Amino acid sequence: MTVALDLIAGSVAGAAQVIVGQPLDTIKTRAQIAPKGMFKGNWDIFAQTIRKEGILALYKGMLSPLLGIAGVNSLLFASYAISKRVVSPFPEKSLKEIALAGGMAGAANAILASPVEMFKVRMQGQYGAAGDQRLRAVFAEVAKDGFRKGIMRGYWVTVAREIPAYSAFYAGFEYQKRRWLAAHPDQSIPVYALVGSGSFGGICYWLACYPLDVIKSRVQLAKTPPSGVNYIANEFRTIVSNQGFKGLFKGLTPSLLRSIPAAGATFAMFELSHDYLSKYTKL
Repeated sequence: MTVALDLIAGSVAGAAQVIVGQPLDTIKTRAQIAPKGMFKGNWDIFAQTIRKEGILALYKGMLSPLLGIAGVNSLLFASYAISKRVVSPFPEKSLKEIALAGGMAGAANAILASPVEMFKVRMQGQYGAAGDQRLRAVFAEVAKDGFRKGIMRGYWVTVAREIPAYSAFYAGFEYQKRRWLAAHPDQSIPVYALVGSGSFGGICYWLACYPLDVIKSRVQLAKTPPSGVNYIANEFRTIVSNQGFKGLFKGLTPSLLRSIPAAGATFAMFELSHDYLSKYTKL
């Protein structure tokens, strides 16, 4: 029943991640996809969003990940638990083994993360105009392009992002967690140390994959589906040609800021809910 524990705890952790991190995620996504000259910077995105659309606009696109996060994070944490057992049968894993298991879990996670983020990006790419659509209408519009070019658009760039991202995410978390335990060998790890370790893991996540996340967001928001097997490289060249290499890092600051509370909440809620369920249920 270990997998059931991982699935339930992963759902709780995912909901915490979305609620805590959505406002900065909206700013990050808009920095990546907004037309050139629309905003002067991250603070201007925040100010204009509040002024023109109201504070709730910072939570645009939250319904898609909130509905899907149970599946996404459940799949992620369950895949990670299984991957660790595949990588090594021994309970103690090296950081290299943790990174390998994290990458394997990331590849599996992309199956659900890609469509969930497709709809989130589409919602966040609306700026309060009269023709803005609700999630149901966005889904119908995307579905017109079919399953592969519509709902699953950007799947392969999501896979390319998730593998290094979750290798760094889990390795960073374990590294910080083990440092704390080494410094306090006679104590169980407290919530604040879990939050700190999770935050460090979140920062590692974005530093390992950020340009690929920019490419993914742009591909998923584009009016037409990408063509050819080289669409990732084509979008990379387009960004560099139009904006320079700095275009690959637009929105990085709010992403790093978001990762501190969001990843911290994710790991803390996963560990706490996992411990609670282990103690008080028969799962």
